[in-house]
Amino acid sequence: MFVFVTPSTTPPRAVLFDRDGTLIVNVPYNGDPGQVVLMRGAQAAVGRLRELGIRVGVVTNQSGIGRGLLTRAEVDRVNARVDRLLGPFDVWRLCPHTQTAGCGCRKPAPGMVYSAAAELGVPTQRVALIGDISSDIAAATAAGAQAVLVPTPATQPADLTTAAAIAAIAADLVAAVELLVGPASAAAPLPGAVMSPGVACGDSQAALE
Repeated sequence: MFVFVTPSTTPPRAVLFDRDGTLIVNVPYNGDPGQVVLMRGAQAAVGRLRELGIRVGVVTNQSGIGRGLLTRAEVDRVNARVDRLLGPFDVWRLCPHTQTAGCGCRKPAPGMVYSAAAELGVPTQRVALIGDISSDIAAATAAGAQAVLVPTPATQPADLTTAAAIAAIAADLVAAVELLVGPASAAAPLPGAVMSPGVACGDSQAALE
């Protein structure tokens, strides 16, 4: 069951996306750019935000680095592939730590949301985060940002329960963006927005992030 809310009359100035299971199909501990496959609606969703002058970024847990299963260079190559497919994002933040590291950046901690918002010069109250699991929602709400859950087949029932209480739930990425900015026919570019050229057009389980 999906819960749809009325879009805010004030759209976010920046939207952050989880990577695995949200923007791209989740391949656990993937270090191969050749295995990057976009999730349905990713191009349309990111492109719509750029058309409105809304900044876009990615915040991703990559514990494979801390576990010794990936190198930072491998993760960077995968991220570069995502940039090539979707157009360069305005900001990237990744956490290389494991669940037991006790860092402040690994979602559900809000560190990456704060850091990305600061680089973009946008208050976290004007930021939204779109993800597929409860740690994405928790990181957003802890930072004072809006949150939208886009479930995948691997999204756990507990994730849906958490999101239903504190965030919105959308059927796909395009619907998630419409919740934030309104339907395509209704939205207009933000006043004074700098338009990005962009492109023409689930870490489904927290333990794998």
